[in-house]
Amino acid sequence: MSKCTLPEENVRPRKLSDFIGQVDLRTNLDVFIRAARERDRSLDHTLFYGNPGLGKTTLARIMASELGVNMVSTSGPVIERSGDLAAILTNLERGDILFIDEIHRMPPTVEEVLYPAMEDFQIDLVIGSGPGARTVKLDLEPFTLVGATTRLGLLTSPLRDRFGCIFRIEFYSPEELGRIVERSAAILGVKVEPEGALAIGRRARGTPRIANRLLRRVRDYALVHGSGVVTRELAESSLERLDVDQYGLDNMDRKILTLMVEHFNGGPVGLKTIAAACAEEVRTIEDIYEPYLIQCGFLKRTPRGRVATAKAYQHLKMRMEDDQATLL
Repeated sequence: MSKCTLPEENVRPRKLSDFIGQVDLRTNLDVFIRAARERDRSLDHTLFYGNPGLGKTTLARIMASELGVNMVSTSGPVIERSGDLAAILTNLERGDILFIDEIHRMPPTVEEVLYPAMEDFQIDLVIGSGPGARTVKLDLEPFTLVGATTRLGLLTSPLRDRFGCIFRIEFYSPEELGRIVERSAAILGVKVEPEGALAIGRRARGTPRIANRLLRRVRDYALVHGSGVVTRELAESSLERLDVDQYGLDNMDRKILTLMVEHFNGGPVGLKTIAAACAEEVRTIEDIYEPYLIQCGFLKRTPRGRVATAKAYQHLKMRMEDDQATLL
C-alpha cells in the first residue's frame, strides 16, 4: 500500500501556533511542552476529553511534532489483551507519545497494565504458569501517554488520577470555525470569501471536523453551480440543499425534536425511548446529537428525562401546550 496524505490529513494543523480556538487549553499546553523540552524530560501523561471531531487526535499529533518525537496510535477497543499493550509499550522509544483513542473502552485487565507503566515506567510480566509462575518487572523507556475520550465519566478513578494534565475541549464559536474554514480552504485551493467561511462556520455544530466536511461539499456546489468562489449566498443555499439549517441541525436532529414534540408532548422522555422512536442507537443519540441540541438550547436534561425547550418549538414552528410550558 502506497503512503499518501489524505485530504483530512492535509488540513490538520501540525504546530500549536496553527491551531485555532481553545485558547486556554492551547496556552497551558504550550507552557507544559516548553517546560518538558527545557527539562529534557517526557511530558506528563495527558488526557483530552470532549465531543467527537473537536481536535483530540490533532492535539496529540501536535504534541509529538512540537516535542520532536514519534507518536504511536491505537484505540481502546483494539487492545483486547494485556499482552497486546505490553508489546506496544516495550517497543516505544525514549520520549515517544502513545496515543490511545476511546481510552474508556479498554478492558479492565489491559488497563491494569498501564498503572505501573504510567507511574514507574515498568510493566509486570508473568513468566510460566501454575505454581511455578513468577512475575518479572520490565523497565520501559520514559514515554507520554495521551488518552482521548468522549465520555470522561466512564474512566475509572485509578486511571484518570494518573494523568498529570487533563483538558476539556469545548465546542468552537462560529467565528473560530470560520477561521478554520478559511485556513482549510487555502490549503485545499478553494476560493472562499470571509462571509462564506463564516456561513459554513455557523452551521458546523461547533465542530471543526464538520466544518471541513461542509467546506468540501460547498466547494463542489461552487464548482458546478457557481463561479468557483464560496460566497455567503452560495454557502447558505448549498447547505440548505444538504438539509443543514441555520443552526447546523440536520434531518436527524429535527427528527429527534419533532418526535419529542409530536409523540411525547415535548417530554419528559427517556433516552432509550427517543432512540427506539428514531431507530438509532442510544449511544449515538447521547454522544453525537444530544450534546449539540443541549448546547443550542433546544433540549434540556431533567431527572425525569429529556424535554424539548420553547426554542425547539419555535424552531419547528409548533405551538407549545400550556402544561408543557410549566415544565420549563
